[in-house]
Amino acid sequence: MASVLRTDALTKRFGALLVTDAVSLDIGEGELHAIIGPNGAGKTTLINQLSGELEPHSGSVWFKGADVSSLPIHERARLGLLRSYQITSIFEEFTVLENATFAARAARRHAFGFWAPLLGDKAARGFAEQALQDTGLTHRVNALAGDLGYGERRQLELAMSLAAGPQFLLLDEPMAGMSAQESTAVIALLQRLKRKYTILLVEHDMEAVFALADRISVLVYGRVLFTGTPDEIRNHPEVRAVYLGEEEAETPETSP
Repeated sequence: MASVLRTDALTKRFGALLVTDAVSLDIGEGELHAIIGPNGAGKTTLINQLSGELEPHSGSVWFKGADVSSLPIHERARLGLLRSYQITSIFEEFTVLENATFAARAARRHAFGFWAPLLGDKAARGFAEQALQDTGLTHRVNALAGDLGYGERRQLELAMSLAAGPQFLLLDEPMAGMSAQESTAVIALLQRLKRKYTILLVEHDMEAVFALADRISVLVYGRVLFTGTPDEIRNHPEVRAVYLGEEEAETPETSP
């Protein structure tokens, strides 16, 4: 697989605390790559560096062959490197379709006039309708976003990200706080999106990770302990000892 996202020795410190320690990843086109690790392992800090919310102290981030290490989050998003579930704002007084259409138009501001009627913009609406179809929300297009349940709100957030035209999706714990039924629905959704997009998934739900991932990287104390297929991860003795045995003992991760 051709590399889409690559990091070289990505390192981040908060004072004397080393949070990501020379992290090197290479994610191929169409791959769903998962990051797992105990609380406090540096997962959120890593994804913040990939999205552009945090600058690394050293190392680099490469996207589609270009060094994007110094680019801010909005410029990376315009290149197609988009983080979902964290930067998306839902307008509760808008319908599901209006929210997705707004996201499509905002991402393509060179093509769409800001003051044009929202749903009258056929191009933006077309991107939105496709995204809602991909995420299973076509039956809710006229519902107000404020009336959606928690799981449906997460689906809408993802639909808004897809409407923006991403080439690479950074998903930071998309199933956090969901019921078992909601998690099952999101797993099925991500299965449908595999191969359409390259995806980096940070997730605590191990059932989801093993069901979805092509490869998994285990992050411990800010360093990649091992990268392999789900079967290799399951059978790796050190991974089992560190991740499964010590998760509860880790200090919760905090962001500055």
